[in-house]
Amino acid sequence: MQRLFYASSKRSVAVTSLPDESIRWRALLETSLLFLVVMRDTSSAFLQIPITSTSRQRVVPLPQMADKCSQGDVDFMKSVSEGYSVKKDAEEAVKYRERGNSHFKAADYRTAALLYSQGVCFAPCCSEQLSVCYANRSAALYHLKHYQDCLDDIERALKAGYPSHLAHKLQDRRTMCLNQLSKKASEDEPSMYANRKARTTASNLGICPKVAIEYNLEKGRHLVAVERIAPGDVILTDRPYSFVLIPEMEEMKEKYARADMFGTQYLRCHQCLAKTLCSVPCEGCSYSRYCSARCQREAWEEHHSWECSLGADLMAMGVIAHLALRITLKAGLKTIQEARQLVTETHEEAKSNGLISSPCNPNTCSKEGDPFASHYGDSYMSVFHLLHHTSHQSTAVRFLYAVTAATLSMKLSQAAFFLASRNINNHSSANSRLPCGPKKEEGDAERSSEQWLLGSAILRHLLQLRCNAQAITVLQDAEMENSRVQSRQEIRIATAMFPFLSLLNHSCSPNTTLVFSTVTADAGCADGPADISQHLPEEQRETRGVSVTVRAAKVISLGQEVLHCYGPHSSRMAAEERQRLLQEQYYFLCQCEACSNPEKDGEATHPGVKGSPSEAELLCFKCKAVLKKNREGRFCCSLSSCGHQTTSAKVSTKLQEMRIVLEKAVDLMEKDRPAEALQLLKKIESHSELMLAQTHPLQGELADATARAYATMGEWNKAAPHLERSAVATCSQYGEDSIELGQQLFKLVQLHFNG
Repeated sequence: MQRLFYASSKRSVAVTSLPDESIRWRALLETSLLFLVVMRDTSSAFLQIPITSTSRQRVVPLPQMADKCSQGDVDFMKSVSEGYSVKKDAEEAVKYRERGNSHFKAADYRTAALLYSQGVCFAPCCSEQLSVCYANRSAALYHLKHYQDCLDDIERALKAGYPSHLAHKLQDRRTMCLNQLSKKASEDEPSMYANRKARTTASNLGICPKVAIEYNLEKGRHLVAVERIAPGDVILTDRPYSFVLIPEMEEMKEKYARADMFGTQYLRCHQCLAKTLCSVPCEGCSYSRYCSARCQREAWEEHHSWECSLGADLMAMGVIAHLALRITLKAGLKTIQEARQLVTETHEEAKSNGLISSPCNPNTCSKEGDPFASHYGDSYMSVFHLLHHTSHQSTAVRFLYAVTAATLSMKLSQAAFFLASRNINNHSSANSRLPCGPKKEEGDAERSSEQWLLGSAILRHLLQLRCNAQAITVLQDAEMENSRVQSRQEIRIATAMFPFLSLLNHSCSPNTTLVFSTVTADAGCADGPADISQHLPEEQRETRGVSVTVRAAKVISLGQEVLHCYGPHSSRMAAEERQRLLQEQYYFLCQCEACSNPEKDGEATHPGVKGSPSEAELLCFKCKAVLKKNREGRFCCSLSSCGHQTTSAKVSTKLQEMRIVLEKAVDLMEKDRPAEALQLLKKIESHSELMLAQTHPLQGELADATARAYATMGEWNKAAPHLERSAVATCSQYGEDSIELGQQLFKLVQLHFNG
């Protein structure tokens, strides 16, 4: 098993435990145990874990413990991450360049550019392979009419040592690009400047004046409306303190059977999440890539100078462990020390005033107020004071996280990347690969204390992320450039920690919606004098990149809490299942209106959540009356005069047969064969009308697929009635104010416009 500690998903945790590996793990496990002991002993205020008498034991410095690890332990740790190599590889660069050449000859310039980008990332720095990959990519970009990007790649190719006997090709291409740009300069430059200025200054991060932060024992920190909020009003706009891009799994390639399908990690900047065809690589590894040299530089100064050598280990550990480390690196030891000291001072003051009875436990804070309310404006302090629910998490999970934190701390120690002299606003020390911590002659004691502080911060954020991590989602178009219809799906591209968004409590029937936005490669991250954001104050420059906007989905009255859905929604899941998932993931029993009174909330009117969708709106085969399930598990006609009965097995079999046909039809449309897909859908239509009501979810999916087939063939008027039927089923399943219905209505508008 090649997965260490965590799977990539934030919800799944995997543990490797093989008998023949137990000895090799011993040193690491002993280290993590000592790590737990020391943190409980010396950092109880920092982690908010009560101290017990059994926790006070003799502590061996971690560097000394690491020295006792055998070579077998080291070899085993290396073997775990072997499948995630991120080293530069000239041979791999050649393979990607040759594949790019094949697509270039077939005039598939977009795929060619992406394959050349892969070659650029694998090619060793200042090598001939690097220069040739840049040159070839410039040719693809020219055909895609990305003239400025083409010029940039020409410069990079020449700087990387492009062969002199071929340089005339680049000079000719440069001349053609300049000619094309000069034709458009007079009409494009003013609008480009205006657009960049608007994007940079329009975003107002923070919470709107119509809501206020309140605190009590039951709900913790939460947002409450101080005046009426109308639907569509912006409640807050937030920027992540830190995020980590989610690598797309190989299973996606297998699902779509496309070897040249590119995952998120190849299409987006790892610093700002902007989509880009011409990524700028990290000079030290083959994985990290950016939309510009500026993003590359900022990532290096903020975190990547420490992460670069740990790339394979971080990919093996998973996104959550990676994000916990990145939050810690961005803050730096100085900021972490200040946060820890402030916790101690605040609790000592509160304790002396009689506001709390035990140290460092926000669950025991007085109802008179939140002791850390004054730090909401400070980005890291807002993250630092998020609850970690240590007491609710199982011993196995806490130990697993401690092992991970200990391992990361040890890896950083071995690389000598200490952050002692680093300040969050001064990254000069990050420009050097040299250790920035205390010198060796200063002794192991100081280095060990810094290591504990670094590791305890990683552990704290690991515990917080289990309950506070937020997936960044976007709508992605399928790569079908010549099709009349573009298939879109929502995908997760990153996992983030949002300071303000984390203040929102959960409801299974929320009164808000949220939308994530990311810049494009030319909207604020470009290099050169055209980038106006370099002259702006720091707080305005940081508004570029990814952000989230929370809007009211319905009227929010004075005094009403602002609520967000953590995942389980009343229109998609039964109450019992929602409460189980929320209890397992977030450690609370949901008592929102939807869970307390499902009928009042309208859950009973949504057939998709009464149980299995196969039991929703089924019709009698003989008289088309509604079927009802009796106590014996059989489906009986609701009309006593009919009396028809059928078994659950037969119903499930017929539904499964229709589902299989639907999946085949969708697959045919993905392969640009809509006529064949339509034939399948017409065959199954007669069967579906015999047993499914118009409001059944599967009926809606079949109608939507039929509409898509007609639209792909350009028969807009034939597509519209089927999409209207799909909208009826969608409304019945998800509700009148659902985003799902909004998407169907938007498609219907497009159909009528095209028709």
